Amino acid sequence: MHPLIFREILSVTMILFAIIDILGAIPIIIEMRQRVGHIQSEKASIAVLVLMVGFLFGGEELLSIIGLDVSSFAIAGSLVIFIIAMEMILGVRFFKDEVASSASIVPLAFPLIAGAGTMTTLLSLKTQYQTSNILVGIVVNTLFVYLVLKNVQLLERLLGKTGLNILRKAFGIILLAIAIKLFRSNTHL
Repeated sequence: MHPLIFREILSVTMILFAIIDILGAIPIIIEMRQRVGHIQSEKASIAVLVLMVGFLFGGEELLSIIGLDVSSFAIAGSLVIFIIAMEMILGVRFFKDEVASSASIVPLAFPLIAGAGTMTTLLSLKTQYQTSNILVGIVVNTLFVYLVLKNVQLLERLLGKTGLNILRKAFGIILLAIAIKLFRSNTHL
């Protein structure tokens, strides 16, 4: 096992925080609660953790079964991240969200929190960071997701609509830069 490196943990944590965008998802989470009632924060957080750790360790094998390499997946993922960033910055929806009758696992844990962008990011991170540092970043983000889910109504009142919009735009720009970096580092031009 490689030693934990604080700088890598911080980078991974911030990248995952930006791609998961749990703060930007607060309006969607509030809407889901209104439609389906109570969302089980613990159940959703555990599902997020299991999905991310599972994909971190099994994602490459899954890709090899279908004949893809990590660089190709990372480039595809950088394009998904780019589109998500553009959604956040421009306020336009390219990906449509579906709301089911039970929202704790689907669509909250997957695909809203641990969706294609998150999974792609995990494999992309694996090409640049130690797995142990990625695991710590996953755990930190899962704890943050849990805290946000538990306190979403309080956060909505504290941040207000303007605060949420500013956060979403700021994280959109960070994601855009991440998408470009991932694209450049995985294209061997």
